[in-house]
Parts: sequence; structure tokens; C-alpha cells
Amino acid sequence: MVLASGSATLPGPWVEVLGTLFTPTRFPVHALQMCTAYLGYMAPASYISNCAVFAAGDLLRRVSLVAYRTRQLADATGSSIGRTERAAWERNEAWQPARRVLEQLLTVYDWGECFTAMNLVIRPTLDHILLRQLANAAHDAGDELTWLLLGNLAVDADRCTRWSTALAQYAIERRAGNRDVLQRWVARWTPRAEAAAAGLGQLFEQLTSGDRSADTVENASNSARRRVLNEAGLTE
Repeated sequence: MVLASGSATLPGPWVEVLGTLFTPTRFPVHALQMCTAYLGYMAPASYISNCAVFAAGDLLRRVSLVAYRTRQLADATGSSIGRTERAAWERNEAWQPARRVLEQLLTVYDWGECFTAMNLVIRPTLDHILLRQLANAAHDAGDELTWLLLGNLAVDADRCTRWSTALAQYAIERRAGNRDVLQRWVARWTPRAEAAAAGLGQLFEQLTSGDRSADTVENASNSARRRVLNEAGLTE
């Protein structure tokens, strides 16, 4: 099976990768969008509200673009894409650590912990896998459209990282004791983010026939999170 994408064609195995790692992302991204909207609603200052509201809009755009691409792939391939994503999200063992951490995030009502867990720990970890590493895999597979789409969405993720690290830096500058508070939240959520990365790494290894090992995917995403924390003035 091949799928036309611009001037390129996509092999059937890559369509399976998209149906397992890309099209199901509308579920986790929607969870992130809801939490980000909560941050905007409950933010202690309008400056922060503005950033969070725009970030929520970016995530809603991401959900919409993934949905559009899902329908496009479904129409072009005649595969199960568009019908099996919820089952993958709810039942695929490799997805369950990511699902678990995002469902736990949805129950965090302390504004500071929600901000720290999502913007400084979970998103940097998951976005590196689901945007950057998946984009590289798409490029290698000749799927230029998905590669460009993910690259564009990564710009939104970078913008969220910039204001989030700046806010953490400001909080520490204003009160040095905030560093300890933020670090406690980082320590609480880091193992959960690492578990999510490990699960998605296993999917990468299985679906790409070992071209990307689970350890490589996991280590790269954890390194991305550490870079964000270092920029924020924090350490794991």
C-alpha cells in the first residue's frame, strides 16, 4: 500500500506508524489543551493569562490539524486510520504511561504545580518525541507533509517553552525559596514523564523495525526536558 503525499509515496508500514503514533495524538494533546486553558483561567496575573490562552489556542490548532490529517490519511489509504485511535490511546500498553500522567495532570488544581508539571516536565518530554523525533522519522520515510506539519507545530511548542522558562526564572528571582518549591514538583512529576517516554520509545522501536531504539528515543526526550529545566534555573 502507498499513499500519495505531494510528489512522494508512503509505504504501508509507515502508514501503520502514523496510525499508532501520530493520529492518536489528538487525545493527549486535547488533555494538554484543557489543562492549559485552566492555567489561563486561574493565572495570578493577566500577563500569564495571555500567554496561557494563546498556548491553549496553539494546542487546539494542533488537535485540529491532526484531525484533518487523520481524515486525509483515512480517505487515501482505506486503512483503519480514523477508527482505531481511541482504542490505541486507551488500550495500547505503550501509550498507557502517557495516558496515566495526563489523566493525573487533569486532577491537579494547584496552579503552580499544574504549570510546573505540564510546561516544564511533561510537555518538553512528550513534545520532543511526538513532534521532533516523529518529524525526523517522517522525513526519513519520505512523508514530507507530516514532516512539515510537525515542524510547524514544534514552533508553537518552542514558544510555550520560552514563556514558561521565563516565568520560572522570574519566580525564582523574586523569591529564592520558590526554587525549592518548583524543584519538589519537578521531582514528583519527572518519573511519570520518564515512564511515558519509555512507553513511546518502545513504540518507536517496534514500528520502525529498530531504526530508532527505545533507549535512543527515551534518552533524547529526557535530555530535552533537562535542557528546559536548566534554562528555567532548575535541576532534576
